[in-house]
Amino acid sequence: MRRSMLFLPGSNPGNILNADAFGADSIIIDLEDAVSFDEKDSARILTRNALSAFDFPGTEVIVRTNSLSTPWWKKDLDMIVPEKPGAIMPAKVGSAGDIRILSDYIAGIEEKCGFEAGCVKLIPLLESSAAIENAYQIATCDKRVVGLYLGAEDLALDMKATRTQEGYEISYSRMRLVVAARAAGIDALDTPYIRDIHDNEALYNETVMIKNMGFNGKACIYPGQVEVINAVFMPKREDYDNAVELLKAVDKAEKQGKGVVTFRGKLVDGPVITMARNVVSEFESIYRGKM
Repeated sequence: MRRSMLFLPGSNPGNILNADAFGADSIIIDLEDAVSFDEKDSARILTRNALSAFDFPGTEVIVRTNSLSTPWWKKDLDMIVPEKPGAIMPAKVGSAGDIRILSDYIAGIEEKCGFEAGCVKLIPLLESSAAIENAYQIATCDKRVVGLYLGAEDLALDMKATRTQEGYEISYSRMRLVVAARAAGIDALDTPYIRDIHDNEALYNETVMIKNMGFNGKACIYPGQVEVINAVFMPKREDYDNAVELLKAVDKAEKQGKGVVTFRGKLVDGPVITMARNVVSEFESIYRGKM
């Protein structure tokens, strides 16, 4: 699961070493925006060494790499891919062609390292108007792609839009990304809330909104935001118990050869059953070993 994804600068060794203590499902070690030009090489080396030397139990490690328009992207991949991160998040992906370039280059590194082809996954960062319009093509052009991530700040800049508290200016982009991700069967991941990193109420409200829109998770830039995001995406015990009982009723009806399933006086159709299975799967994946 990728409910919460915490960005950490690749140039900050203290944060990286303690990354699994923040409670995020995923950490994103950033080699792009959070790292100045003169720190690119040192951040890359630090990140490589951290991935090589430390385990981050229960936490997925993603590395955001510099975009294809920079002189750094090949160096990033050359150093990071051999350490087998959970995924690479390439910045400023604009088209399926960008993904093919990245995938081919990663394939060459995998072959040199003796890795299984396609083992290193991609979560493209969509942060331009062109990227949003090409979202489905990006999502489906390569099996490495396991999620789409919305980068709202650069997107708003590209759109010549003004970022607002309500997020009206990116509502279309959010829905376009969710629909593309859902059609492709991959994760839809939302941009951080950065207006006030200490305003947990506003963060909560925005997270509820994007969860209702269909997003799987949300990124953040401050450790104090992780708990709020996780709580919103956490299936409730009551919902889990109801889903388990519903699935028992479905199983009983199927064994009895009944074509119609009722549960607590209501007819149950396919989407309701699928939703119940999703709730059970998510809850048990979070609480595995604690139930």
